[in-house]
Amino acid sequence: MRVCVIGTGYVGLVTGACLAHTGHHVVCVDNNEEKVKLMKAGQSPIFEPGLSEILQACIQAGTIEFTTDLKAGVEHGQVLFIAVGTPALPTGESDTRYVEAVARGIGANLNGEYKVIVNKSTVPIGSGDWVRMLVLDGYAEQKAEVAVPVTAGGNLDVVATATALAREPEFDVVSNPEFLREGSAVYDTFNPDRIVLGSSSPRAIALMQELYEPVVNRRFAENSALPAVPVVVTDLSSAEMIKYAANAFLATKISFINEVANICDRVGADVVEVAKGIGLDSRIGSKFLQAGIGWGGSCFPKDVSALIHTADDYGYETQLLKAAVSVNQRQRLLVVEKLQQVLKILKGKTVGLLGLTFKPDTDDLRDAPALIIIEHLSRLGTKIKAYDPIISQTGMRHGISNVIVETDPERLADGCDALVLVTDWSEFRTLDYAKMGQLMHSKILIDGRNFLNQAGLEAAGFRYVGVGR
Repeated sequence: MRVCVIGTGYVGLVTGACLAHTGHHVVCVDNNEEKVKLMKAGQSPIFEPGLSEILQACIQAGTIEFTTDLKAGVEHGQVLFIAVGTPALPTGESDTRYVEAVARGIGANLNGEYKVIVNKSTVPIGSGDWVRMLVLDGYAEQKAEVAVPVTAGGNLDVVATATALAREPEFDVVSNPEFLREGSAVYDTFNPDRIVLGSSSPRAIALMQELYEPVVNRRFAENSALPAVPVVVTDLSSAEMIKYAANAFLATKISFINEVANICDRVGADVVEVAKGIGLDSRIGSKFLQAGIGWGGSCFPKDVSALIHTADDYGYETQLLKAAVSVNQRQRLLVVEKLQQVLKILKGKTVGLLGLTFKPDTDDLRDAPALIIIEHLSRLGTKIKAYDPIISQTGMRHGISNVIVETDPERLADGCDALVLVTDWSEFRTLDYAKMGQLMHSKILIDGRNFLNQAGLEAAGFRYVGVGR
């Protein structure tokens, strides 16, 4: 099938590359010329395991193209994905300016062929009808009224004005929310738990099912013997709500185990054992029960905030979700409190952070807990150093201030009064902590993710402090 993906962020680029890999002809559109030039050369502007390899293979096979020309993309695609950003505004609601601009742009470039316009961006509930209205507005703006002179008896003495309006374009809007985890986005695309399609149009649903047939039948899955991927077909609003409800539940689950961890700290229980014990209950499950310094990134904070704001718009107070946000905000400062407990005065001390990104296997710093930790340690007069496998390698510094980014773990440890594990990168499990400890002023490690081997660190002479342990 012919596909157009508008927006090449995490969701758009992964979606476009993976659909091209399954055999569809994909045109990706972005208004950033430098970014398009980079992707045309086979380079991914984001770090995502497996993405660069797929991108280069699809470019070589001719199944993916990149352009800044929205008109060319719209004319190419039978299915048009809107995959632009919807960042949170200070009020908590989603900023939908980019979705609006794209929807109007699609309408202005419709060419008479039936199109399925897919909301892949996470948009407020009710946006399906809103996008349809914007597409029609964009279409109407390009089809201005045409004054037609009408003659009577071959003379122009009687002139009337008529309006020639083009027929309303044929298209349907579908909500197709993504459930991709940064760092596992390619895997999640080919091995989804479910595919959600929201629309009242059987024609649109049929095209989307055809589009996803290779994924549904697990032709590119890690385990092709598994049953077909469940496809949830529902209405637009329910599909939009599924996305928000899923992320809100997962965020709440993390906040819950962090609340339990804080109680464990006070009563002498081990939250790792507690999580294991409750996670074996099939009604609860073990995923997202890892206590630590809370959730961040581009999805959970934005989506939970947007759902709270939507509920407020309809006169309902989401007390549980607001509590989950409050617990998460407090949890980010837990390592600062633990540092104060072991070092007492932080002014003039040096603290090294292991990890900066909000999670491993990504270069994403959006709403990363590390940024809040840095802000508070800096306010307390602490000298802050950091090492991150991606940030240290790429030299990215956007959004980072008051911190020295080191190029290797040994440089990080040199002169530190304590280390803090912020991001659970797998390589942090195998660092030479004995060597690092020799370079430190005092061997203290705050494990903000309960990720490291406590016995091994203590054998190397470290004072180990976990969360809820």
